[in-house]
Amino acid sequence: MNVNVKNSAKRGGRVCSSSVFYLWVLLLLLALVGLQLLFSWSLPLLPLPKLKLSLIHNDSSFCSSSSSLPSGDSGSGLIGEFGDMMVSMLPVDLPFTLFVPSPPAFDKFLKLNPVQSLTPQNLNNTYAIISRVLGFSAVPQHLSAGALPVRTEVSVDAVSGLKLVIWRDLDGMVVVNGIRSECINIRKGDVIVHIISGVLMDAEFEQSFLPDYEDR
Repeated sequence: MNVNVKNSAKRGGRVCSSSVFYLWVLLLLLALVGLQLLFSWSLPLLPLPKLKLSLIHNDSSFCSSSSSLPSGDSGSGLIGEFGDMMVSMLPVDLPFTLFVPSPPAFDKFLKLNPVQSLTPQNLNNTYAIISRVLGFSAVPQHLSAGALPVRTEVSVDAVSGLKLVIWRDLDGMVVVNGIRSECINIRKGDVIVHIISGVLMDAEFEQSFLPDYEDR
């Protein structure tokens, strides 16, 4: 009889010890869960980095890293004197897209710079060159960067009839006939301007600007 009582007491002690152990484990797990929730609520959410790819879905003005666009600037100041001249030749009440060469591109490919080309003795020749370039660079419809497909070519005709193959790169910049843009979606009235790093022209017009053209 005494033996049975002692065995029962031992089993009861083991059950009690096991219950206390499991209770402590449960309390420890609850404490860990509570700490995790506390830290997740108290830590601030870090903002995701802004990628340039987000800009390709809207029609805001944007320049590549090689060109600077001051904060709050629409980009119109980057067009330059010759770009403004091209825009002024277009009808003010019709939608156009204009691929304007950057000022360095005007100088490199057309030998035009504001210091020499806008003087009274050279102004007529400059105006003639700009008007020819306008015909190769103007498209009578709006083509914002956001409206162009990514890495898919779109073919349109310029005013002169020159075939333009346009697409949008992964970074949002416009590429036309293999020439990359430096700034996109600049609005000048009803004209969308993309500043490009080269000059759009046909083979005949390009021939006249080759270095040895005058010697032939």
